[in-house]
Amino acid sequence: MFKIKNKIFAWSLYDFASQPFSTIIVTFIYSAFFTTYIVEDVDKGTLLWTRVISISAVIAAILSPILGAIADRNSSRKLMLIITTYISIIFIGLLYFPEKGDIMFSLILFTIANVAFELSTVFYNSFLPDLSNNKNSGKISGNAWGFGFVGGLISLFICLSMFDVNQSSEIPKINILVAIWFFIFSVPAFIFLKEKKKLVTKKLSTLNQLKSTFTSIKEYKSIFKFFIARLFYNDALITIFSLGGIYAVGTVGFEISEVFVLGIFLNISAAMGSFIFAYVEDKIGSKRSILITLYLLIFSTLIAFFAPYTSSPKITFWISAILLGLMVGPNQSSSRSLLSKIIPLNKKNEFYGFFALTGKATSFVGPLLFGIISANFSQQIALWIVILLFCIGTIIFKNICFDKG
Repeated sequence: MFKIKNKIFAWSLYDFASQPFSTIIVTFIYSAFFTTYIVEDVDKGTLLWTRVISISAVIAAILSPILGAIADRNSSRKLMLIITTYISIIFIGLLYFPEKGDIMFSLILFTIANVAFELSTVFYNSFLPDLSNNKNSGKISGNAWGFGFVGGLISLFICLSMFDVNQSSEIPKINILVAIWFFIFSVPAFIFLKEKKKLVTKKLSTLNQLKSTFTSIKEYKSIFKFFIARLFYNDALITIFSLGGIYAVGTVGFEISEVFVLGIFLNISAAMGSFIFAYVEDKIGSKRSILITLYLLIFSTLIAFFAPYTSSPKITFWISAILLGLMVGPNQSSSRSLLSKIIPLNKKNEFYGFFALTGKATSFVGPLLFGIISANFSQQIALWIVILLFCIGTIIFKNICFDKG
């Protein structure tokens, strides 16, 4: 019992380690810094940022199932986790160096960091079935997500206390902090998580194994439909994560320092939502939990759209952000938990690889369309792309019948 608790804590601590990258670099601070300082043109910067998010998503989508199949063949998911984590950490730290006008340099460094980060989550998520069962996977997954948002929150507080975020010269230093944070708190997972030896079976080539897994997924109709639904609603989430800070600055009129504060409260609400649903999900089921979050995510995005029309745009946007924060963690946690209940255990890495694939395969669509529409019309009109993706994903997911989960 003590050993499994150690493993669960170490696994959860990885969320704590990695979340500041998503919170500080992808969503709030570095994205806004890139558009306003490195590019010096919000519209052009937004278009470039959405393109690099799209490119990194496509690369991660292609590599995820391939590396997942390799990890299953060689029982090397822990090694893969370590390698992808350290690649991400190195390139996060290198984001310290781009200066004003170093657009391509910054984009290349971010792309490598982001691709490696996304790949690391494939192997990280694949450990969940080893640590949980159908009765507690929601609790374990939800608590880990909540723990992750606590990590994002603490790191934001540290940034505010150590750096003057209104000074552009201070922002690059934050990347070093994020890299060090990721390095330190990911170590327990590398120590305590153990690779289960796979039963000796006839080995297929990686390509044939991928074909076999894809055929298997199509035979599991509920899993296949779930992957399709997630393809849409996760694309909406990726668009929000990638462009939330940019929208706040470019459309609602936030200053960088205000985005920092928004990030703090968003992480508080996200942690609260994750911890609450960690217990609610195991009682009401993963499907119902995901549907609740999707309905409220659509509602919160509508509030964000109408915020500029209100008498107090910033306050209205705050309401939208807090509600969105409450639902983001539970949505992702419940999706991860649901998959752990319905996948064949002997193909964890491959199925989680395809899970990542469906989370990334079309994830370039949302950011890319957002960038094109915002460049030709406005960021506000472009937000309808997010709403549409959420709605399509919700409709598909609502009509799936799961045997369990």
